[in-house]
Amino acid sequence: MKHASFADLGVSEAVVTELASMGIEKPFAVQSMVIPDILDGHDVLAQSPTGSGKTLAFGVPLVSRMRDSDPRPSALILAPTRELALQIVEELRPIAHARALSIAAVYGGAGIVKQARLAGRAHILVATPGRLLDLIDRGDVSLRRVRILVLDEADRMLDMGFKPVVDRIVKMTDENRQTLLFSATLEGEVGRIAKAYTTSPRRHEHAHPAERKGDVEHRFVSVSHDGKVDHLVTELTKAERGLTLVFVRTKRGADRLVKRLANSSVKAVAMHGDKSQGQRERALANFEAGVVDTLVATDVAARGIDVAGITHVINYDIPATRDDYVHRIGRTARAGASGVGVTLVARDQSAELAGMIRGLGLDRELELAGMSSKTGGSGRNGGSRPRPSNESRPRQGARPAGRSGAPRSERGGQGQGKRSRSSSRSR
Repeated sequence: MKHASFADLGVSEAVVTELASMGIEKPFAVQSMVIPDILDGHDVLAQSPTGSGKTLAFGVPLVSRMRDSDPRPSALILAPTRELALQIVEELRPIAHARALSIAAVYGGAGIVKQARLAGRAHILVATPGRLLDLIDRGDVSLRRVRILVLDEADRMLDMGFKPVVDRIVKMTDENRQTLLFSATLEGEVGRIAKAYTTSPRRHEHAHPAERKGDVEHRFVSVSHDGKVDHLVTELTKAERGLTLVFVRTKRGADRLVKRLANSSVKAVAMHGDKSQGQRERALANFEAGVVDTLVATDVAARGIDVAGITHVINYDIPATRDDYVHRIGRTARAGASGVGVTLVARDQSAELAGMIRGLGLDRELELAGMSSKTGGSGRNGGSRPRPSNESRPRQGARPAGRSGAPRSERGGQGQGKRSRSSSRSR
C-alpha cells in the first residue's frame, strides 16, 4: 500500500510540518510499511538495509507517540556503534524538538560524566550497549519506565558479540513495552532473539537497494595477488570516476594500501577503528568535500559512512559474506543515482566469491569475468566465510571479566537525507 504523504500514515501534524521544512514530504517504502503498525502500538520486525530510510521509519512514529510530559527516558534506541548512535540523534533531533522532546546519545570513548547528565534529561535515549550498561551500573540511568524499545541493526549487534549485554538491557525494561527490531536479516539468531523480545509482532521485509540491478553496475575482475595494486591504480585513474570507497579487510591493510597508492601518485586516506575520533572525522569530511576522492576503509569503519555522490565502490579485498558484499556495494547508487561496484578477485578466490554471492542475480557478470556462480562453497550467506579480520571480531579483554563483555569495536550506519559523522572505536 502506497501513501502519498506522512500525514496519510497518521503522523502527528508537528512532525509532518518539521519533515516538510527539512524537504522530506514523501515516505520511503519501508516507512510506508511500518509507520502505521508502530503508531497503532504493535511490535514490529523489519528486514531493511542501511540506506532505505529505516531511521525515520522508527523515529517518526516513535516521536509521534510521545509527549513532553513522559518520563525520561521513555524510549530507548540501541545501536551497535557510536557512529550509528550519533547519526540517529542527528536525524531525529529536529522532529523530536518539534514535539518538545529531548534526545541524547551515549557511547564509549567519550566522557561518561557528561553523558550521564545528558542521559538523565533525555526522553529518547540512543545508546551503544556497552556504554549504556556502564551508566546503569553507576546508577545514572534507569530503564524501568522505557515503554518503547528499538533495536537498530540487530544483526550487527549479534555479529559484534553484544547478545549477552542486550539480553540484560532488555530485561530491565517494562514487560509491556513496544519493541521494534530492524535488521538486514530476520533469519537465524536474529529471528530467535526477535521471538524472545517481541509479542505478536507485525513483520515487514524490504529488499536491499543493491539487489535492484538497474542501480549498480557490478564488475568482477580476476587479478593476481601481485597485480592487485596496479589494477586498483588503473581503476582510480579513470576519468569517469568520482568519489570512490575502497574496502579492505584489516586496519593494517588499509594503512599499507594508502602508502602504496601514494607511491603511485594516487592520494587516498584511510579510515578504521585505530584512528582517533578527530582523524576519522577529518578523513570523512575531506572525502565528502572532494578534497580527497578516495577513501580506504574497513567494514567496521564504513558502517558510519553515508556520503552522497559515491560513484564507485571497489572491493580490494573480497568481502567475508554475501551480506557484507551487499552492504559494501550499497554505499553507491544512492537516491536514484547510478554507481559502479568493482571487486578484485584473486584467481584462488574466484570459486569462494562466486559461491558467496550466489542468489544476487549476478550470474552474467560473474561469467563475463570467467567465474561461475554454480561453483563455490556453501558456508554462511551462500559461500565459505574467509577468516574474519581482527576488527570485525569482538575484542578480547575489552572489559573486565564479570562485566557486560561488550566489545570495544562498534560500527555505524545511515538514514534518509542525513549524513553521519564518523569517530573512533568505542564499546
